[in-house]
Amino acid sequence: MITVSVLERALGALVMGVVLLDVFITVLYARIGTGLIAGRAAHLAWLAFHRAAEAAGTHRGAVLSFCGPVILLLFVLLWALALTLGAGLIIHPGLGTGVQAGNGPTPTDLVTALYAGGSSMAIVGASDFKPTTDAYRLVYLVNSLIGMSVTSLVLTYVMQVYGALRQRNTLGLRLRILSAETSDAGELLARLGPGGQFSAGYSHLTSLGDAMAEMKETHHFYPVLFYFRFRESYYSVSAQAHLALDTVSLIRSTLAGKDTVWLQESAAVESLWRVAQMLVVTLETTFLPGDPPLAKTVNPDERQCWHAHWEAAVSRLAEAGIAVAREEAAAQAYIDLRAQWWPHIARLAPAMAYRREDIDAHGLAVS
Repeated sequence: MITVSVLERALGALVMGVVLLDVFITVLYARIGTGLIAGRAAHLAWLAFHRAAEAAGTHRGAVLSFCGPVILLLFVLLWALALTLGAGLIIHPGLGTGVQAGNGPTPTDLVTALYAGGSSMAIVGASDFKPTTDAYRLVYLVNSLIGMSVTSLVLTYVMQVYGALRQRNTLGLRLRILSAETSDAGELLARLGPGGQFSAGYSHLTSLGDAMAEMKETHHFYPVLFYFRFRESYYSVSAQAHLALDTVSLIRSTLAGKDTVWLQESAAVESLWRVAQMLVVTLETTFLPGDPPLAKTVNPDERQCWHAHWEAAVSRLAEAGIAVAREEAAAQAYIDLRAQWWPHIARLAPAMAYRREDIDAHGLAVS
């Protein structure tokens, strides 16, 4: 009987240890691709929501928009229930001896132990069960400290996640507004340098690069952001990275004249190019199976689509008074640049239940 009691207490301590380690990794260590329970639970919840959304028809987007908040709630419930289970297993062997009811005989069943364990971790409220030995008084003290600490950490974590989500949405809205609510790279570039004057637009490119870098690190600290999906596609990482990379591709391939060479070689453009790709590849390697795709050979249909999109961008830039290169070599340069990043976008977007037309509507429209 003593052996069973020791094993039960050891199992309870192990359960609590695993949960505390998961809380530490998720909330304090906070790096993408780590975690014991939370990451796997989030992935399973996303799969369940994905299937439910496919069955919801026209309400698909609304169903998926609840996934992120539900996952946060799932984290809280899993951690709370697992800590309660661990505390209950530790207290169960002591019911009636080391832990006694305040009034009447002390029940010794597991449910009572779970109730006593949960009560021992509560921040507020009085319990019907009291420790009567020094050992169990120490258990109650430790449980109380654990409950208070985990509650504070989780509340802070939730607030920080929503702060990070606001930053991501703000970047998506900024890109949307800068492109005149079109999410088109040609329109965005035309408005960054009207009349070929990119001096003011350069500050926007610098700011966008900084915001994209912040968003990459934000997803490192709070991987759960990956599962927050909104019906408006311009809030998605895929759409934001697509617009940023498409804009840089046009800058490097299509702008002509000595007045824009400085822009093509600027640190702001290089930063935006690199960090947008790093963000997409990081999410791709963390959340999707298999290795990231390499730059691929463009098939004829896709090449025609991209070429038509480039022609539309050239026309818009010329209309804005920006000197552009119209020769076929410029089109090929654009296609070559796009082939470096599009496979990653094309793989990441469907993983978040976005269709290609949600991310690349202009490319399809002109194909």
